[in-house]
Amino acid sequence: MAQKRRSVLFLPLVILGAALVGGLYGPRMDVAAAATTGDDEIKNSIKSFTKAYNLVEENFADQVSADKAIYNGAIPGMLRTLDPHSNFFDPRTFALMREDQRGNYYGVGMKVGQRAGKTLIYEPFKGSPAFKAGLRPGDVITAVNDKPTDNLTSTEVADMLKGPRGTQVKISVKREGTATPIDFNVTRDAISRASVPEAIQLKTGIWYIFLEQFNETTSRELTENLNRIGEKNIQGLVLDLRGNPGGLLNEAVAVADKFLNKDDVIVSHHGRNSAEKVYTAHNGNHGRVYPIVVMVNRSSASAAEIVSGALQDHDRGWIFGENTFGKGLVQTVYPLIENTGLALTTAKYYTPSGRLIQRDYSHTSFFDYYYKQNTEARNMQDVKMTDSGRTVYGGGGISPDEKYTPPKLDKFQVELLRQAQFFNFTSFYFGSHSTTLPAGWAPDTAVVDAFHEYLLKHNVQFTEADFTQHMDWVKHSLEHEMVFTAQSSEDSRVFDVKTDPAVAKAVEALPKAQTLLNSAKKIIVQRMAK
Repeated sequence: MAQKRRSVLFLPLVILGAALVGGLYGPRMDVAAAATTGDDEIKNSIKSFTKAYNLVEENFADQVSADKAIYNGAIPGMLRTLDPHSNFFDPRTFALMREDQRGNYYGVGMKVGQRAGKTLIYEPFKGSPAFKAGLRPGDVITAVNDKPTDNLTSTEVADMLKGPRGTQVKISVKREGTATPIDFNVTRDAISRASVPEAIQLKTGIWYIFLEQFNETTSRELTENLNRIGEKNIQGLVLDLRGNPGGLLNEAVAVADKFLNKDDVIVSHHGRNSAEKVYTAHNGNHGRVYPIVVMVNRSSASAAEIVSGALQDHDRGWIFGENTFGKGLVQTVYPLIENTGLALTTAKYYTPSGRLIQRDYSHTSFFDYYYKQNTEARNMQDVKMTDSGRTVYGGGGISPDEKYTPPKLDKFQVELLRQAQFFNFTSFYFGSHSTTLPAGWAPDTAVVDAFHEYLLKHNVQFTEADFTQHMDWVKHSLEHEMVFTAQSSEDSRVFDVKTDPAVAKAVEALPKAQTLLNSAKKIIVQRMAK
């Protein structure tokens, strides 16, 4: 809920990320030897391209940049004719992809975004140098090391904030309630971003774990959470994969391994120039079998679908939510010259039952492929069975065992979020109030009235009936945003999880997960006895 609310404010960054949604990166493969068949056609095509490029270079009205023509034009253009997930990375995006995979970098530790030509701080990560220095969400960065940030993109500002560990950077910000910019001298450090935030206990024995993505540390972070909980004490687990765009194949395998029986198949893949490879559970769950509800939605993709598909096919988890994205393609990343890279689709992957969950992209635009909300498609020619004999289908992602669709927001709610009014008000409010909130704090009548007056003063169009009807939602949204700013995103996350109706419904579904386990075990035992 928090992620969805804040995404409205930073739409350009979200769109950039969505272009890479569903990345499933296998280990880098050696370049295969070129096939001899069709060599003449390939050579002739290269000659044609070279001739066309020379004509452009010699005769175009302006001077041609080779980088722009090749890296931004020819190569991406070629990849777009193949599939939606093959991608070319320029030096910056390639470096960012590697940062995401590693889960760490050197800098001050905060997210920034653009609005009205200004760079705003979105989130100082808890425990980071920026957080410790006292930087807040809503602060406007006016200069970095005395260099004004006017007319700079948030990407350019973010690059200025990064640097070698132990070096210092001066960050000047304009804050609500202050007449002049405030300077912060921040020492850069290693910034680690957990892909598995700390587990949350929902009730006695019932735990919630969220996997944000699959990077190089995901399985280790999951193990650390399970060890901290004491896995033998778990009576039920809600595993949240909503919004998880995917990541590294080996990490998806390692996560699934923790919940399945030893030697269970997790996933397999093969392509035109890659032999079939089957991944199985090497360690297994060591007999620790408790009910699991796996939460998924339209944005659960790729590696997240491998985990949810494996748990569904082995009747190990009850899948809850919406149809997943539907990506069954594996990309291999090939480093190229000048710190660039190529992510090329080299294989298709299959769930343990043998289904291919890739959604059809041959008769639609890439835009519709990425952003179309309805992904409930089935390939009726790809019908498989789970271990206990339940019917599952390929072709349209992972279909949930229990469907849950979040309630839609009405016009009043959409407009407040689109205009980032809770974010704006929070920055305004803490410009003249202490950010120290007592334990158990919640917005009182004075805070709600102040928000109401803020909306009127800033000419936000709404009716009193709208405001009264959505009073509980307004209070919830204020509490989320104000705890986020005054305390941390982690504190706000705990609040969101414990008040999320979807999570509450997932907890109610845990008995169904237990029944599934019992039924599957009984059927398998009967089958083996025959």
